[in-house]
Amino acid sequence: MSTKHKNLQSALGEVETKYFTFAETDPFVFRSGETLSPVTLAYETYGTLNEDRSNAILLFHALSGSQHAAGINRSVPAAGNLWTEEQHLGWWEDFIGPGKAFDTSRFFVICANYIGGCYGSSGPTSLNPATGKPYARDFPTVMLGDIVDSQVPLLDHLGIRTLHAVSGGSLGGMCAINFAVRYPDRVRNVIPIASGIEVTLLQRILNYEQICAIEEDRNFNRGYYYDGPRPDQGLALARMISHKTFVSLQTIKERAKDEIVQPDTDNDKWYWLSDKVESYLRNQGLKFVNRFDANTYLRIMDAWMKFDLRQDCGLDNEDESAYIEMFKRCKGQRYMVFSIDSDVCYYPSEQSYLCRQLKKAGVHYQYITVHSEKGHDAFLLQPHLFAPHLSYTLQESWSV
Repeated sequence: MSTKHKNLQSALGEVETKYFTFAETDPFVFRSGETLSPVTLAYETYGTLNEDRSNAILLFHALSGSQHAAGINRSVPAAGNLWTEEQHLGWWEDFIGPGKAFDTSRFFVICANYIGGCYGSSGPTSLNPATGKPYARDFPTVMLGDIVDSQVPLLDHLGIRTLHAVSGGSLGGMCAINFAVRYPDRVRNVIPIASGIEVTLLQRILNYEQICAIEEDRNFNRGYYYDGPRPDQGLALARMISHKTFVSLQTIKERAKDEIVQPDTDNDKWYWLSDKVESYLRNQGLKFVNRFDANTYLRIMDAWMKFDLRQDCGLDNEDESAYIEMFKRCKGQRYMVFSIDSDVCYYPSEQSYLCRQLKKAGVHYQYITVHSEKGHDAFLLQPHLFAPHLSYTLQESWSV
């Protein structure tokens, strides 16, 4: 056991993943028309649900996140070898707990691993009862609307009719907005962080590069790789492509200072590492493959690429009037929209565009720009820049 493992500390202490299984007799229908039964969601909760069940906050995690948002969870058997030491401390530990932005002395916080995930929820790594083998590429196509819809039965299971708030960063913010516009009577406060309501051209290009990196790996085998070597090179390359949009160049430069450039020994290569930044990026990719599954990455990436909020709401028109019509459903909600000025994954213009649609629809909103040199991942790395605004929004609206 490493020193890092021993010294983990959290005000929430040890927590554990729970599992909710539904649709055993009534199959879950994906937006593609495919069905699955039963469906299991891995989830965690923090804090105590009050008597009238009015203090619940639902969190949606980012692309490669998990249900483990806070506290210490050293073992998730359903995740197999993918549950590494890096994940033992919750990904939003600095935001969730007594007296923190998501104050567990007041609120009941819920976070579930996405359907299609690899940390205990039904996904490509799950066993197909018809074959006794992992679903692999046969797992149904997942849309963001499916991710949202699959978590509604979980809320019903917990006896929660109306959420105090729904929140998420990055892709999780897209899910939070999707939930808000499609289930407007089930949430009062909506807090998307560093997110947007459309797939931008740059996102589509970068995401497609990552998809190609995995599919072109010689070990990918059309997704049926669980009985043999995994497409680790492709998944590592995908992570390298995405990483430069998550963290600012200045942050990458600073982190790379401590890197050691290991000499290459592969004679098939014509270019060998020559710089600490190159070594840093390669190590980010190699570290990622130990904790994530390539088929899951493709399923969630596909959900991002096919995101169409207007279509999910049953609206055919593709201009801004559809957004206005859609957000008019949300007049009973309050939005706190966070933008990060150095974000190159979801540029600030995306949050500004969202706010313009909210204003046209007459929805109450606040727009906060966080000034940070950390880039997109500032919402994970710098809680002090977000916490005061989050606390005010959640507690002020709580007292209204």
